[in-house]
Amino acid sequence: MLPWRRALRALAAALLVTGALTLTPTAAAAQDTASATTSRGWNDYDCKPSAAHPRPVVLVHGTFGNSVDNWLVLAPYLVKRGYCVYSLDYGQLEGVPFFHGLGPIDKSAEQLDRFVDKVLASTGAKEADLVGHSQGGMMPRHYLKFLGGADKVNALIGLAPDNHGTTLLGLTRLLPYFPGVEDLLTTKTPGLADQVAGSPFLAKLNEGGDTVPGVRYTVIATKYDEVVTPYRSQFLDGPGVRNVTLQDLCPVNIAEHVAIGILDRVAHHEVANALDPEHATPSTCLS
Repeated sequence: MLPWRRALRALAAALLVTGALTLTPTAAAAQDTASATTSRGWNDYDCKPSAAHPRPVVLVHGTFGNSVDNWLVLAPYLVKRGYCVYSLDYGQLEGVPFFHGLGPIDKSAEQLDRFVDKVLASTGAKEADLVGHSQGGMMPRHYLKFLGGADKVNALIGLAPDNHGTTLLGLTRLLPYFPGVEDLLTTKTPGLADQVAGSPFLAKLNEGGDTVPGVRYTVIATKYDEVVTPYRSQFLDGPGVRNVTLQDLCPVNIAEHVAIGILDRVAHHEVANALDPEHATPSTCLS
């Protein structure tokens, strides 16, 4: 196989595997999101935050994800710990069910804005905490920086967020050499094009600094991330930032990009610590 064909196939495989693994557990459940999530204790609009956990938690799925499948482990994990937990779908494309996060990211941030307002109105809370996977850990920064979200959000916790874009192991650098492919990403799946390192969206997002005042930021990354590369590009600079590498907490942890968001217990324990730092406990391989 010619090298460029191999590279293009690897690029497609990376994208499709990410989506497929995210969707596989409960594709049927996604047909009835409200029922599926409420039955597990999240997206319950009768929930009222407790004194111990006064802020609702909004979960923001990743590219190719949705509000159910991305959170089958983390949402119940947080509900069990006494949080009011909510998740949304964003970045939907017409005619594309289940696989979301593909629309323009600035428009997705507007969807997040409306959803947070809905959650705050329902719970009576003044602020929310956001937890996002992949694009879901990066997209909220647009909301915080440009849509007034910093006044409504206490903390943003990103699981493998592509804060400074991704080259997908350098393969996206090949796109200009394939006529029509780059145009397809821009016109058909703008949410992917926005995430390519150096895109106009990311240049605007990161201009003038990574953070905004008044918000605590946590980034949880894995050395084995095969989608957002290099993995340290996920980290943020600025006041109120904590960057965490899973292997510093558990050297034998082999979670990659999908696992860190969907099922890794060490990562989820770090999410709990970031949500309630006053009662944080050490994360270990047994967390």
